[in-house]
Amino acid sequence: MAGAKQALPTVKQVITTSLTTVALSSLGTLALVTAHHLGRKQYDKQARFGDYGDGVRATWQQLTRKTKATAVSPSVVSPSAGSPCWISGVADLKSNDFGVVGINRQRQVIWQTTLPERVHDILLQPRSKGQHHNQPAASLTSCHVAVMGRRPSEYFWILDSSSGAILHQINAQADRHFYGHGCYSLDGKMLYVTENNTATYAGKIGVYDVAAGYKKVHEFAAYGIGPHEIVVHSVGDSDTLVIANGGIKTERASRDELNLDTMQPSLVYVNRHTGQLLEQVYPEHNQMSVRHLAMHHDGTVAIGIQFQGERHLNIPLVLTHKRGDTTFTPLQLSSDDNKGWHRFHHYIASIAVDSKRNLIAVTSPIGGCAAVFDLTTTTLIDTVGLPDCAGVAVCLPASSLISHAASQSSKTEDTSFIISDGQGYLTKLSVISESNKQILTTDKLLQPFAFDNHLKQL
Repeated sequence: MAGAKQALPTVKQVITTSLTTVALSSLGTLALVTAHHLGRKQYDKQARFGDYGDGVRATWQQLTRKTKATAVSPSVVSPSAGSPCWISGVADLKSNDFGVVGINRQRQVIWQTTLPERVHDILLQPRSKGQHHNQPAASLTSCHVAVMGRRPSEYFWILDSSSGAILHQINAQADRHFYGHGCYSLDGKMLYVTENNTATYAGKIGVYDVAAGYKKVHEFAAYGIGPHEIVVHSVGDSDTLVIANGGIKTERASRDELNLDTMQPSLVYVNRHTGQLLEQVYPEHNQMSVRHLAMHHDGTVAIGIQFQGERHLNIPLVLTHKRGDTTFTPLQLSSDDNKGWHRFHHYIASIAVDSKRNLIAVTSPIGGCAAVFDLTTTTLIDTVGLPDCAGVAVCLPASSLISHAASQSSKTEDTSFIISDGQGYLTKLSVISESNKQILTTDKLLQPFAFDNHLKQL
């Protein structure tokens, strides 16, 4: 009948329709997530469904988190616990905030500073020219700590090493983002930061003047795409910077890698004053992304690789180089090792050098292990299983004296490293000499933090 009113749906019909819509949407979403997850598993055996929840939580936290760090006093966790020996980026497992912590010799957190986003590398300003990095922390005055945002980031922060107080927040210029690493000049007056020209993808090194409040005063070419870690050369050559060019074009918003087939990584030496290219060395495979560096006191550069190629390839992931060499020297695994380099799942996260004892330690969170190499023989000593391990630094002994008990045995502790991981452990990894053989031992201490990729020693 014309003009008759259409009957309104009942409450039961509305509820039924709504529930049906929600159920169908949930099933569709689950199907899409499952299909995507199965695709991820083809490339990453460590992929898990929980990653999607982590991604949603991280996105929500990023949207609701303040975009600027507030320069307030940090949380002093243990004010009477002495000076920090190490500094690391963390995620606080209680508050879900990102931040930085200072850690003392006993592996206790003594201060905590919250920051608005996840951080990556920690850079320690030299206090005076010629001062050795292995001088006891308690004998040193406070210094600046540059905290780099995780790539691609538009920020880095300057903290006080003793208290964690925020001194400066530095924003990237409009057409740049930071790649998560940098280094100070040996006199502590300049900070050099790896950057990306977002218009051309050309790698840049930004130069920041410390006395001018970290004002950017200059930049020069990195001679490659995707410059990652950068260090100052150690052998009487404070004018030379060493740059790890990863070779990967990274999309700014998504971190998607855009050129894996055509990438061209390299190790570069440049003059820090003029930006002049001094040397450039390329790895044997164009998908061996040169990522992380550590300097030996004799001028050897230790290099951690992240391989972007076919999963079945057994590519060396720890290399060394010296000025003048035309190729890299890969460190060696045992000839009867069935796993080979596959145990690291093509990924080295951090690298540290004990120059005194000629050792290199590396971590692989994807491989769930850490390894120590003997540079004298260029061979692997051993690996240990440490799930989600990433940060590594030299752990200096509290005393050089060997206890009476140790002196009566055939074992002596030669050296050790400290390793952080995403599960909250700070692990002391010791290299023990026993009957002319070197073995690794671990001593774990749990903290309420998920430690990030890098751990730096004061």
